[in-house]
Amino acid sequence: MNDQSILPLLQKIPIFEHLDERVHKQIIDNVTLQYYPADYELFKQGDAGVEMYIIKNGKVQITKDGREVAVLSNNDFFGELALVSDAPRNASAKVIEDSEILILKRSDLGLLLANNPEAEEALKKAVIERN
Repeated sequence: MNDQSILPLLQKIPIFEHLDERVHKQIIDNVTLQYYPADYELFKQGDAGVEMYIIKNGKVQITKDGREVAVLSNNDFFGELALVSDAPRNASAKVIEDSEILILKRSDLGLLLANNPEAEEALKKAVIERN
């Protein structure tokens, strides 16, 4: 995957912006770029959360209790609470336009942060502030 196209995305995401370049590089090495067609359901409210998503291109609708709460597009991210919590998904996410989405799994991020406690604390603080 092209580091040049992903690094600017990571640097714009509040939960990652304070991490150093070495950790950014490790995150980039562990993200997966996935294509999803319109109408694909990424997850439902109440599902177990084990990954976060960053929209490279496309649109995703977020609903809670059956009501739309947001439409996210290029460079937006969601599902980050799953990186630091075992809580179930508090909303549903559905692709509403063909999309390319970066996926970061909690298990991958956990391995990265295990050797960087300062980064782990910064991430947890940023997630709590956002949610």
